[in-house]
Amino acid sequence: MPAKTTQDTPREEPGDLQPEPGDPGRLGAGRPGDAPPEAVTPLLRGIAVLRRLTDAPDGTLSLSALERATGLARSTVDRITSTLARMGYVRVDGRDVTLAPRLTELGNAYLAALRLPSLLSAHADALADELDESVSLAVADRDGIRFIHQATRRRAMSLSFRIGDLLPAERTAPGPLFAAEWTRQDWTAWRERRSADPTDRTFPAVPPREHEAPDTDFEHRTADAARNGWALDDQLIEPGLVAVSVPVRDPVTGRTACVASVVSHTSRHTAQDLRASLLPHLRTAVSAMENTLRTAPPPSPGTSPSNLATWTTTSKQELGRDFVESLARGLTVLTAFDEGRPELTQSEVAKATGLARATARRALLTYEHEGLVRAEENRFRLTPRVLGLGFPPLSRTTLPRIAQPHLTALAHRTQESASLAILVEPGEEIQYTARASTPRVMSVNITVGTRLPAYATSLGRVLLAATPPEHRTLGPLRPLTPHTITDPSTLTRALTTIRSQGYALVDEEWEEGLRSLAVPVHDRTGATIAAVNISTHVSRHTTDSCRAHLLPALRETATAIETDLHTAGRFTPVPLT
Repeated sequence: MPAKTTQDTPREEPGDLQPEPGDPGRLGAGRPGDAPPEAVTPLLRGIAVLRRLTDAPDGTLSLSALERATGLARSTVDRITSTLARMGYVRVDGRDVTLAPRLTELGNAYLAALRLPSLLSAHADALADELDESVSLAVADRDGIRFIHQATRRRAMSLSFRIGDLLPAERTAPGPLFAAEWTRQDWTAWRERRSADPTDRTFPAVPPREHEAPDTDFEHRTADAARNGWALDDQLIEPGLVAVSVPVRDPVTGRTACVASVVSHTSRHTAQDLRASLLPHLRTAVSAMENTLRTAPPPSPGTSPSNLATWTTTSKQELGRDFVESLARGLTVLTAFDEGRPELTQSEVAKATGLARATARRALLTYEHEGLVRAEENRFRLTPRVLGLGFPPLSRTTLPRIAQPHLTALAHRTQESASLAILVEPGEEIQYTARASTPRVMSVNITVGTRLPAYATSLGRVLLAATPPEHRTLGPLRPLTPHTITDPSTLTRALTTIRSQGYALVDEEWEEGLRSLAVPVHDRTGATIAAVNISTHVSRHTTDSCRAHLLPALRETATAIETDLHTAGRFTPVPLT
């Protein structure tokens, strides 16, 4: 761990750090005053920075705002964000810091180890289709709940929360079902939190409470839920929102593993209507979920991601004091957990990450203090609080947002315009969804949203080449320039070549003087879902130059986009637009 200097010491300014939700009175991470002696101070501070970014609009704060929000010295904030940027967890753009898609690998580790999303999401999605209403799965997080899956209906009035959002238990339908299993200590902690935060200001995912409700209201709802086996939310979060929930029981312990909910609004269903008309369907789906949990085969241990931390030494050598090695190594500990490794000992974490056992131990102790891991008989499990490290805002990311920084870097690197596009129904046209241009007098001027004929563009040909011939729609092949291919057989042969070589080079077929090179972007299944390209004037690059100098950079960009897409889309769908 880097030597501690006076610049590393946070300023002790009262009020900079607010109590964590569900943990009354405890100051947030970043101020190690109440932490155990072996806690890793830079890791505490890194957690604080990630939490503040998670709660910020669009996951973005300026460096100055982070300094104020965490109470850390500016030099410390700079070093932490520099380290997180090196890991790919944030992007630093001038004075602004933004959460990056790769950060979702921390939440993915929790969701994979939990297994519930992979086992139950198909049931939730099917129920949403059957009822034409939103369906969610939630788990308990102390005296709150966090969502682990959302099957949302696309409407003008859309109802859903982000994966990882934390809500106070008393303002939800799942809350009483979890509270029915609370201990006396749990109820005491809940009352203390309610007293310290009567308007729910520590729960940014919900509107502030307008009217205080006595504790007895939630106590009575909990008693009813325990007796009935279901619970209602009748506009507790905000006016118009209603939900009905049923617990999904763990087949081994009999306790609530998660809660399934159907969510609607009062213009479609009243709360009592949900109970009368939709509750039977929800119960049937929950029964199927519980059967899946009973019959699911045990997960395969898989290959351990050994030596995850070996790159930190090189990073430290390159960045020097701007890279906080103890923070980077500590964060790799969370990625050691997965579906086949839901719980690990200190030694197993050390083996999986390539860390020294003492380093792994200190990181785990720090996470236990922060509520991110739970220890049971010398074995550690991730808790839902891991989702609070960036997952909610990143769970709503889109492919264009993922691609944009990579396109910008490509345009800067090549000094040529770069674009992302998708094929739109019925498949005759492409639509530009992200762009990055360069400040040239003569440049390719295309705006996001523009549609062009697929057959005459490099982006379109890559997408058409990936489409099975029986599903391919070429449309009328008009001669847009003297070079445009208009013969269907010739175009079909060209698409076969493009598919085998993995790129398309289109030379003055859409517009004279324009030369364009494109490669595919694949999803987690390997399917081509989009394409990226570089466009240039024929005077700047020959066709051989495009292949020799632009194609490698273009392929690297596509790979970088795919890496972020696959990470961000492991448990949440990533919209293409």
